[in-house]
Parts: sequence; C-alpha cells; structure tokens
Amino acid sequence: MSDKPAILICSHGSRDPRAVEEFGLVAKALGERLPDSMVASGYLEFARPTITESLEALAAQGATEIWALPGMLFAAMHMKTDIPAELDAFSKAHPEIALRFGPELGLDWRMLEAAKERIETAVKIADETWGAVARKDTLLVVVGRGTSDPDANGNIAKVARMLWDVMGFGWVEAGFSGLAHPTADVVMLRELQRGAFRRVVVFPYFLFTGILVDRIYDWADAVADRFTGVQVVAVPYLRDHPRVIETFMERLQDIARDTLGSQDRLAQYRAWKQAGEPLEGEPWMKKLFEHEHGHGGCGCGGHGHHHHHEEEAHAHDHGEGCCGGHGHAHEEEHECCGGHGHADDHECCGGHGHADDHECCGGHGHEEKPAHEHAHGGCGCGGKH
Repeated sequence: MSDKPAILICSHGSRDPRAVEEFGLVAKALGERLPDSMVASGYLEFARPTITESLEALAAQGATEIWALPGMLFAAMHMKTDIPAELDAFSKAHPEIALRFGPELGLDWRMLEAAKERIETAVKIADETWGAVARKDTLLVVVGRGTSDPDANGNIAKVARMLWDVMGFGWVEAGFSGLAHPTADVVMLRELQRGAFRRVVVFPYFLFTGILVDRIYDWADAVADRFTGVQVVAVPYLRDHPRVIETFMERLQDIARDTLGSQDRLAQYRAWKQAGEPLEGEPWMKKLFEHEHGHGGCGCGGHGHHHHHEEEAHAHDHGEGCCGGHGHAHEEEHECCGGHGHADDHECCGGHGHADDHECCGGHGHEEKPAHEHAHGGCGCGGKH
C-alpha cells in the first residue's frame, strides 16, 4: 500500500476499441510519471472497467485517498453531472476513503501548444508533399465534438481564435462533428466558396479517435473531391501528446493545491503573442471581405489532398470533376451519447440530411430533426442541408 493518493482517470468510454486503447496510453504515461502511486482508469459507459469498478479495485488494494481526474477536454454533462454522481455514490458507500475530484483539462497553454504542434507538423508535411502555400491563403478549421452545453461549445471557438492569433492563417472557423452547429462540413463549404483559400487545414480538437473523428476525416475527403483546386490537410487529433500528459499532471497539482483552476493557465499563450509572431491573416481578412470573388465553378486545377492520420501521411490525388458530389452514407452508433443511431446520407454539402435519435449521455431521449431546411445557393448543386 502506498502512502500516495491513488489516481483514477475517468472517461466517458467508447464502443470503438481504438479509442479505449488510446485512452489507456494516458493512464500508462501518468503511471510512468507517478511510479509511487496506484494509477487506474474507468469509464462511464461502453467500456470496462467502469468508474465504480475501478474505485472499488483501488479500495481493495488499500487506497485511503483517491484523486479522480476527468480525462476530458471541457466540462459538459459528463463532467458536471455524470461523473460526480458516480463518485458521490462511492463516497457514501466508503466514507473511510478520502475522494477528491479534479478539474477538466480546459483552456490551458499546454493544450494550445499541443494543438499548435500537431497543426505545424501536418502543414510542414503538406508543404513538402504538395508544395508550400502561404499562411494568408490557408483556412484553419478547428472541429469540436459538439454538445448540448453552450460553455463547452464556446470553448472550441476560443481555442480556434487563440490558435489563429498565434499561427497567422488567413482565417479560422470553429465547427462541430455533431449535436451543435455549424458542423465542420458546412463550415468548409461556406468558406471555400469564397474562393479565397488555396488550402484548408482541418484539425479535430479531440483527445482520442472514434466515430466522430472518422466523420470529420470523411468530410475532409468529400471537400477535397469537390474543391479540386484546394489542398485539404487533415491534422491528427491530440491523443497522448507530451503537452497533454503535462496538462494532466498539472490538474493533479490543482488538486494538491486545492485551487481547481485558479492558476494562470494561459500565461505562456500571452507570451507567444508578446513575442511578436507575424499574424499574416489579420490584414488579409479585411482584403477578403472588400474584394469581389468570381466563382466560375470549383476551380479544377488539380489539388493536393494530404491526410495525416495516426501520425502518418496519406496523400490522395483525385481526378474527378470539380463538382462530382462526393457521397457518404453512414449508419453508426455514437460512442458519446448513449448509443444513439445516426444515419447520414449526404453528398458533400449538396443535399445531405441527418436523422438523429439521441439517447444522450445516459438515457435521455432526444430526437433532433431540422425545423427548417436551408437552401445553399452557392453549392452549385441546388441541394438542401
């Protein structure tokens, strides 16, 4: 038995075994940094062991104090309601064990640095593979999970803006993979129709893979097929980036300090800004909106399509016509929201529909159907979304 607090990393869980495996990498990395502590992981649903099972196992191994840390980017329903309910039930059953709950990863300069490094690496590979494109001619799309919690959704917009401020792309937009709008495919279509960008960088701001990340990369494929004159660069998600692990360690320090986030998490970010990194994008946005762009189609000049999945580069050269209407059909279960069916039958932003039957986050029936249809006058396909 160790005199150090035992550590439990909590996740919502996934039906995708890849996501569970990647979450295990975080627990492994923390265990290596905390050799004198018991480190375990637990899941709300879809995977084993559950949070309660892991808590019981730590208690059986002699833990007298347990620090529970959410393996989540932002605080939404799981963080605010579901995990605390699990911990509260365990505390009532084991009053002899001190149980403390730490903060989510949140807006932290370490997380921003991890994101920045992922993007920079993917852009460098794209430059080497397809030829360099100026930052001012590049659109960055930061894609979040999308939840029913406005705070969590708003944090994705903050991440997108802060990355743009220090990286100098021509423009940045935030989008979502589900449950919140606009979805990333709509964002890419809307912005690329302006004809102002030669490259779009698509970054899933996710910790781990899963159905939603796959969907984002599918959307990137579809956009690449449609806009053949634009390079599409798909960036790897965060996974166990060293800065992510450092952020987990810092959240443990937050528990030790009992500060729960009162530390200045963005100090290094402000230092980047003060260092005077060139922000090429700012003057170009003014020029973009003052200039009339002619749209004579998608601009078929051949495009470089670069995917950087699982730390590897996959380049695709598409010879289709510029408005080939790349179609996707998905029938899938959402790993995050209680196993809801999600049926997508869409051509890339030219007439796709969603039928969602969400059982969101532990048995809340939620049916989501569009109250109205939006005509896309710029799609070139007369579709509705």
